[in-house]
Amino acid sequence: MSEWKARRFWKTVSTHPAAGGWEVRLDDRQLRTPAKNPLILPTEELAQAIAAEWQAQEAEILPHTMPLTRAANSALEKVAPQFEAVADMLTEYGATDLLSYRATEPEVLIQRQADSWDPLVDWAAIELRAPLRITHGVIPIDQDPAALQRLRAEVAALDLWGLTALHDLVTVPGSLVLGLAVIRGRITGAEAHRIARIDEEFQIERWGEDEEAREAAQGRLVAIEWAERLWHLSRRG
Repeated sequence: MSEWKARRFWKTVSTHPAAGGWEVRLDDRQLRTPAKNPLILPTEELAQAIAAEWQAQEAEILPHTMPLTRAANSALEKVAPQFEAVADMLTEYGATDLLSYRATEPEVLIQRQADSWDPLVDWAAIELRAPLRITHGVIPIDQDPAALQRLRAEVAALDLWGLTALHDLVTVPGSLVLGLAVIRGRITGAEAHRIARIDEEFQIERWGEDEEAREAAQGRLVAIEWAERLWHLSRRG
């Protein structure tokens, strides 16, 4: 028996103002989440971008080609019901932030980390008032509770869409500081990806890179850039 696949049933895709934001319509049907809740978007720009994803579908509906639609569904069905828990989880990345853990050798790697990571640690200390403690090696280090509290406040101050975007900007590179730096405009998503891969790139220089690792790295970059786009689209209007 052949596997059932969702097929395109609509001819036109349009966006319209709705109570609380904007909606996307497939012909005259309001687009809904998988749980059948109305998909209400915060800005016209985000609604138009999601509409474009649906318009681009051909005979068969391919969810993996609709990252903004999937992110919007996650925002409404996963993040909204557990907003505080998601904020707590992301704050925990600050307690074990990638930028706090430095190599013990060789000197060239130590220097590369310092060159790319120190400016962002300094930025967090000044702009976020959250100085992070730095250690060399993998033994856990306790961060200042006051600094973590300020990071928690920064995360919790975001709206639903901002928190949804921040999720991948933090969890993919493994750094709360990098994620906050992206949404604050300090760095781009591509720069966050590069900064997070300093150790990985160093190992590639020494030992080479296989195809699977290359594809995984590219997948992380794509996830970060889509999260960055969600952030910007949900701010406009």
